[in-house]
Amino acid sequence: MKRMYTLIIILLGFLGVAFFTENGGFKQSKTPTVGVLTLMHHPALDQIYKGYVDELAKEGYHNGKNIKIEYQNANGDQSNLKNMATKLANDNPSVMLGITTPAAQALANADSRTPIVLGAVSDPQGAGLVKNNRHPGSHISGVSDLAPAKEQLQLIKQFMPDMKTLGVIYTSSDSSGVTGYKAIAKEAKRMHINLKAYSIANSNDLNQVSEQMLSQVDAVIVPEDNTVAGAMQTLVKNANAVNKPVFPAADSMVKQGGVATYSVNQYELGVKSAQMTVRVLKGKKIGDMPIEYIRHGEPVLNLKQARKLHLQVPKQFQHEAETKGEVFK
Repeated sequence: MKRMYTLIIILLGFLGVAFFTENGGFKQSKTPTVGVLTLMHHPALDQIYKGYVDELAKEGYHNGKNIKIEYQNANGDQSNLKNMATKLANDNPSVMLGITTPAAQALANADSRTPIVLGAVSDPQGAGLVKNNRHPGSHISGVSDLAPAKEQLQLIKQFMPDMKTLGVIYTSSDSSGVTGYKAIAKEAKRMHINLKAYSIANSNDLNQVSEQMLSQVDAVIVPEDNTVAGAMQTLVKNANAVNKPVFPAADSMVKQGGVATYSVNQYELGVKSAQMTVRVLKGKKIGDMPIEYIRHGEPVLNLKQARKLHLQVPKQFQHEAETKGEVFK
């Protein structure tokens, strides 16, 4: 009889533990959640997200099956970022991805413990997201989208050997835009290029400021800047009106009417961000991972735009774009 009582007690104990774990006690969810926050829909930023999701799937993490991706988009309204970041943090994700500097900063302000992967932040240290780009040392690391300023300026000189003044336009409140501008200014000084800078506070300023700029320069270079990228058509419209070329940082901006660039591959940024996410999901400490960079841009040419502006396209660059990059015709 004692033996029977003992067996019953063991059985009841087993069933109790099973019930408790099934109802959220000790059992942890087998499906990790990844929170994603982006500033806006834009071809470049959408490519980052696409590369991210594709690479996660390639690594065996399929959204809706063995991983849950919770995607939040502020649609260009930075005031939305705080609430969205808080929502993502409250959902207890395993890791979060911030696409653009403002999105990453919002996540960092909302959560000081969950690992955060930076997707496309030009200078994480300068943006106050990590202590050191080589040794982040906290719960944040990721991928930089800093464009290769030297390659881009050399390319502009090939297109415009007689250029006297180059204009650069960026958003003063955008950390990536400011970082990109500083990189361009540093290289321009070293290369003895007369650079004239113009800044905007938001997209509403772009029309007026760009018109003023285009009356004073021979060509325009644009760094990685989300605000300018989101209103690229305005800049191109004004530039076309005075027959002057725009050389932007991203391939998507070349497609929208820029002439040419050496672009950081946006899709590849997403791939690298996903690879870092997978390492975190497998137990690696994100603070031990240095910020990653794409050191060389891919050649991108808008041949139709170059012809529209009657520009002589450097033959070597055109061949390079046709064989190793992308050409829009």
